[in-house]
Amino acid sequence: MLQPAMDRVKSSMQQVPNAIPKVIRRTGGANSLELERENFERGQAVSINKAINTQEVAVKEKHARTCILGTHHEKGAHTFWAAVNRLPLSSNAVLCWKFCHVFHKLLRDGHPNVIKDSMRNKADLADMSRMWGHLSEGYGKLCSIYLKLLITKMEFHIKNPRFPGNLQMSNRQLDEAGENDVNNFFQLTVEMFDYLECELNLFLGVFNSLDMSRSVSVTAAGQCRLAPLIQVILDCSHLYDYTVKLLFKLHSCLPADTLQGHRDRFQEQFKKLKSLFYRSSNLQYFKRLIQIPQLPENPPNFLRASALSEHISPVVVIPAESSSPESEHVVETEDLVDTDVPSLPAPPEVKFDDLFGTSAAIDPFNFNSQNGMRKDDKDRLIEQLTREIQALKEELESFRLESGRLCQALRGRVNELEAELAEQSHLRLQAAGESEFLKAELDDLRRAREDTEKEQRSLTEIERKAQANEQRYTKLKEKYTELVQSHADLLRKNAEVTRQMTVARAAQDEVEAVRREMQEKVKSAQEAADRQEREQVKQLQELQRELVSTQTELDSLKTTMASSQQSSEVLGTQLVALESEKAELVQTLSKVEVELAVQGEELQRVQSSLATERESGVKTAEALQNQLNEKESREQALESQLVAARWSSLQGAVEEAERIIQDSLSQIDDPAHISCTSSADYLASRCQASLNSMERLQSASEAFLADNTAVLELVRVVTQCGHLVGDTIVQGSATSHMVPVEQADALSESVKTCGSEALALLGQMKQQDSLAAADSGKLRAALEAILTTAEKLRPRGLELQQGELGDLVEQEMAATSAAVESAAARIEEMLNKSRAIDTGIKMEVNERILASCTELMQAIKELILSSKDLQRDIVESGRGAASMKEFYAKNSRWTEGLISASKAVGWGATVMVDAADMVVQGKGKFEELMVCSHEIAASTAQLVAASKVKADKDSANLHRLQQASRGVTQATAAVVASTKSGKSQIEDTETMDFSSMTLTQIKRQEMDAQVLVLELETRLQKERERLGELRKKHYELAGVAEGWGEEEEGTG
Repeated sequence: MLQPAMDRVKSSMQQVPNAIPKVIRRTGGANSLELERENFERGQAVSINKAINTQEVAVKEKHARTCILGTHHEKGAHTFWAAVNRLPLSSNAVLCWKFCHVFHKLLRDGHPNVIKDSMRNKADLADMSRMWGHLSEGYGKLCSIYLKLLITKMEFHIKNPRFPGNLQMSNRQLDEAGENDVNNFFQLTVEMFDYLECELNLFLGVFNSLDMSRSVSVTAAGQCRLAPLIQVILDCSHLYDYTVKLLFKLHSCLPADTLQGHRDRFQEQFKKLKSLFYRSSNLQYFKRLIQIPQLPENPPNFLRASALSEHISPVVVIPAESSSPESEHVVETEDLVDTDVPSLPAPPEVKFDDLFGTSAAIDPFNFNSQNGMRKDDKDRLIEQLTREIQALKEELESFRLESGRLCQALRGRVNELEAELAEQSHLRLQAAGESEFLKAELDDLRRAREDTEKEQRSLTEIERKAQANEQRYTKLKEKYTELVQSHADLLRKNAEVTRQMTVARAAQDEVEAVRREMQEKVKSAQEAADRQEREQVKQLQELQRELVSTQTELDSLKTTMASSQQSSEVLGTQLVALESEKAELVQTLSKVEVELAVQGEELQRVQSSLATERESGVKTAEALQNQLNEKESREQALESQLVAARWSSLQGAVEEAERIIQDSLSQIDDPAHISCTSSADYLASRCQASLNSMERLQSASEAFLADNTAVLELVRVVTQCGHLVGDTIVQGSATSHMVPVEQADALSESVKTCGSEALALLGQMKQQDSLAAADSGKLRAALEAILTTAEKLRPRGLELQQGELGDLVEQEMAATSAAVESAAARIEEMLNKSRAIDTGIKMEVNERILASCTELMQAIKELILSSKDLQRDIVESGRGAASMKEFYAKNSRWTEGLISASKAVGWGATVMVDAADMVVQGKGKFEELMVCSHEIAASTAQLVAASKVKADKDSANLHRLQQASRGVTQATAAVVASTKSGKSQIEDTETMDFSSMTLTQIKRQEMDAQVLVLELETRLQKERERLGELRKKHYELAGVAEGWGEEEEGTG
């Protein structure tokens, strides 16, 4: 046994001196980088073609090792993919299978850049997997599964770059991979489950494709299919170990119910992996190549934290004989050396020379050179030497047998030591894992203690700040109470003055009415007396004319009688007649005289009564004139008192505004104000509101100077201006705490200048003689300077363009209208479907609920139309010469609030329809529909509030909008009432029957009900707290986005 080894050593010593110079000569001749690159690519191509071929045999380890070394040499996989892309992988399933095996080895043991370089071919691998997936058996199906595994492996390592290709990591590195975030650990566990699922699918696919009734593991075809499973076993052992550790970590942070799905999936994969490991360990092929670990009988109990210490990480042992790295290295070296040069022949075996040397000068047994020796001595020496040689051969044979026995014993001892070493390594790894676990627990305890100390310190600091804030709040509350009291006093004074003015005006109106009434009575009496006098004069003239005519007739009669006496004889008969007629005329004349006397007396009486009435009318007119003079004097006194009251109320408002501004100036010097901060955006809105109030102050002052009765508007504007300017001063100082020092100093100086100019303007307005000369230009300039500074400090890039903002308003309102129309159509469709399908109580309940939902949609539609009309009025009245888009851009906060409210209305309508659909189908909850109804009411209220911020209070469209809002509220209440009624009506049909239950069952049900009640109460408390936090966070996030600053400006 020793002789052949000595011969091989000797031959190698004779061959190496001749081969090495050849390599050196070739290396020296190819000194250029291009030639080295060409030789490298040629060698890699040869190894790849030898490893990946169409022969159904396992891939040789030396060829795969050459490919792996090539990736480390070029630090990537460009050469590998350049060679693979020339192979017909899509036409030969065996070729594709062996490619997957080699590629799996490169992903595990190759350079880390192999994964990155291979991601470029991910799409091609996926297409190839789908192509081979059409085959239901043979290598085609296995290639499809293997390619899916390789794609999953690449995606896993790209998402988690901390994991190396061979998945070998320490516990600390595993903790660092999750970055101490439970969400990352949760996601990492899911990805490992998917990874391990692909590995198990390949495992099962290979076993299902083999006929396990025969010894397929000793055939070349069987080994070709089984060889890649060595890489799969290595991956599965690490994935199983990491999954167990991550699940224990997750169970220490999350509730057990949350991880129920993880545990179920682990149980399933544990059973498959244990079965596959057991079946693999029984195959003859794996026994000489790999030592497969055995998993425990039962899976770990993750609900018990101490079970982690019982977990033993599976260790896969690959014996050294299976890989033979020394022999492979020799082969690779021989491949790199030029094999075209023939090796020198080995010298003949000369055992004698090997034992005793060949030098003739020092050879004592060279008998030809010793002349003094005889022939007999030579023969004797030869025989002696022959015997010694024979003895040496026997001794050598005994040595060989002894060495063989010792080698066998040593091999047995080596195997025992290797087993002990593996066991010690396993124990060491287990101890290291426990040590890492204890260190991690110790670190967690230290961090927890540090966090507790920090929380205690922060709690103390928070309590101190809370006390300071409480004291400051108390002071502010007292000042606010004083301001409210003074404001209330001013309002009461203003109301008293207004009441006195109203009384004075009423008295004046009453005097004017009485005076007009008396003048009308006197005028009517005079006209009646004149008219009666004219009638009496007319009657008297008529009587006088009749008397004259009668006297004329009497004179004619007398003449006629005289002539009659002359002719008495002729006219005797006529005389009698004339006498009788005369008598009649005399009687008539007497009657007329009596009537004239009566009429004369009547005329005298009328004249005397008329004179009396004239005298009484004059006296009444004088009395009324005296009363009117007294009223005018009293009215002048009241007017002077009213003017004094107006001026006193104006002075009170000016003094109140001065106190507000002085209080704001004193606040910016208060040390407690240093902790207050504000945004430049809100400061700009306050400045703009102050400038608008200054314009109203100027117009109100001019109106008061023109007519001192317009003091009420001036008092209101002065008070509002004081509040807004004071707020601007406070917000400007608070904003200066959030900006750089230079800008903060400039802003603080502008704020103080604004305060001083405001006090100067109010000082001028306090004096009646200087009110007309009061100029607000300096205060307006100071406010514009603050506004300019705030505009510079506002964050850029957050505002929409003018066209975009204006278009967005129209788009959102149109989208809201479309959403409401679609919701109404869906409700109508659901109503028709319910009538066709449902019957009885369910149909009645569904019809009532859907009818109330339809009424709500109609009310929302009316509200949106009213809101559009009101917005159009607001834009037309407020934009002036600017366009509609410029108006929306100028009032961006109000516009954003309007957009947000429109979105909320449309979203609420869609969600309510979905909830109603689920309720009608019997899959939803009535409570969801009620919550949706309340949410719609809140959203419509938000839309109304956003619409009426800038509206005129006397606008007809505003009244329509408010009426539509009340209609939405009533419709929402109707939806809630119909939902509650339907729920109670349906629940009444579900009677509880306990007649068939025993006492034990009833007691058990009672205990379960109590447990459920306690759980629901706990859950209700948690959900209420969560709802409170959600509302608080929503209020914080929506504060700026929905333009509340602009709303405060509008209401102020």
